[in-house]
Amino acid sequence: MMRIDILTLFPNMFTGVFNESILKKAQEKKAVSLNVINFRDFADNKHKTVDDYPYGGGAGMVLKPQPIFDAVAYVTKYSEHPRIILLCPQGERYTQKKAEELAKEDHLVLICGHYEGYDERIREYLVTDEISIGDYVLTGGELGAMVIVDSVVRLLPGVLGNEASPVHDSFSSGLLEHPHYTRPADFRGMKVPEVLLSGNHRLIEEWREKQSLKRTFLRRPDLLENYPLTEKQKRWIEEWKKEER
Repeated sequence: MMRIDILTLFPNMFTGVFNESILKKAQEKKAVSLNVINFRDFADNKHKTVDDYPYGGGAGMVLKPQPIFDAVAYVTKYSEHPRIILLCPQGERYTQKKAEELAKEDHLVLICGHYEGYDERIREYLVTDEISIGDYVLTGGELGAMVIVDSVVRLLPGVLGNEASPVHDSFSSGLLEHPHYTRPADFRGMKVPEVLLSGNHRLIEEWREKQSLKRTFLRRPDLLENYPLTEKQKRWIEEWKKEER
């Protein structure tokens, strides 16, 4: 069973997210243990303060090292090689590849910051990874932690009903996912592509491959910069380029 500990000042933010849908089922299946810890409980002063003014002056407050160091020590005392992840804007941008990497671990610890930032010693001497979920600013690291937990847990064996589901997700293959259709075949004059009704699995797979590539070409061409295109796929792209001229 994978174990994920989230260190936060606002544990109630996780209640609804962790008790619904796939994350709830994953815990029921014993695929993952999700634990939310308030690191304020580890503050060693009588007022339980976790932040202080920055040395050198400046706006805002900075998270003190002591509560976070002690909270991490508590949750990792029986772990051999935990991945200790700092949610911060300066971190590595989060990707599906990173989610797949983290899904192979036994123990993740996610640290959710608040206020102006962290004491730099947390970054230098405690964490193994720094992650940002995008180039924008959030109030704290809690929403980022939820994103990471959801994207990692769904990759664990047995969590999704169809084991092929995560394999065909957008970004898992390096391309965006192909379009999906379900019944009815004709909805108010809007029809499902005939190839999907043909029963010819070879043609269906080729259609899906082509649609996946085309959607990526049109919407996220940056993903194709290092993608290993086949000769057939290169011909398709040349056709689409001609259509755009």
